[in-house]
Amino acid sequence: MKNLSSLARAFTAIGILALHLSAPAGAATSGAPAKPTVVLVHGAFAESASWNEVVRDLRARSFPVVAAANPLRGVKSDADYVAALVGSIPGPVVLVGHSYGGLVISAAAIGKPNVQALVFVAAFAPEVGESAADLSGKFPGSTLGSALAAPVLLPDGAKDLYILQDKFGKQFAEDVPPALARLMAVSQRPITEGALGEASPAAAWKNLPSWFIYGDRDKNIPAAAQAFMAERAKSMKTVVVKGASHVVMISRPKLVARLIVEAADAVAVATAMP
Repeated sequence: MKNLSSLARAFTAIGILALHLSAPAGAATSGAPAKPTVVLVHGAFAESASWNEVVRDLRARSFPVVAAANPLRGVKSDADYVAALVGSIPGPVVLVGHSYGGLVISAAAIGKPNVQALVFVAAFAPEVGESAADLSGKFPGSTLGSALAAPVLLPDGAKDLYILQDKFGKQFAEDVPPALARLMAVSQRPITEGALGEASPAAAWKNLPSWFIYGDRDKNIPAAAQAFMAERAKSMKTVVVKGASHVVMISRPKLVARLIVEAADAVAVATAMP
């Protein structure tokens, strides 16, 4: 009987090992919480491709990811657009915003119970009624105004803003390889002048756990302003990247991805709790 019992245990162990080895790569075990979807929202003068390296890192960790095409037309309308996207996603979501995208996620998360966390990447985290212009001017250090090209007048009377291509690298992406910065200058997405002055309709960070990361050499949003917003939002964790520019997600993608993963892991654990 003793030999039969030992043999049974051996076959059981082999069966469990075989089952484990036959599972698809990246498949979650029954005890592992499901991974939330990460929705990335770019800001002004950037585009969805600005998240490429962060996306690559997150996908390597088996996270579902969507890089939204932020319209950059106005805070409320952009937030409605992102909110509709979020509403189409089943399960929990971590919303990540860069720069002006921080205003967008702060409003888009309202009324979306599947949004479980916010991550601000060199981003605005506004109080209700505050605008990007208000917050960037709250502390000295932003040189964006002098780097802008003449506004482009649109048929509806709105004005589109671009950064001058010959000033783009120094202003926006000083720690990015020059060849890449030149490409970014050409492919930059404009934002309306009105969007930068539009008051935020909501502040989702008041009710959602939030994480912050930014560079100490940001010339668009002064580091002091970002520190103020992170403290006001009672940030779960704030990472200040030495020497990083405004596009920290391009120059330091692994650090940004790591913080997003921390936020996502916290969401996964909280969601799995009874």
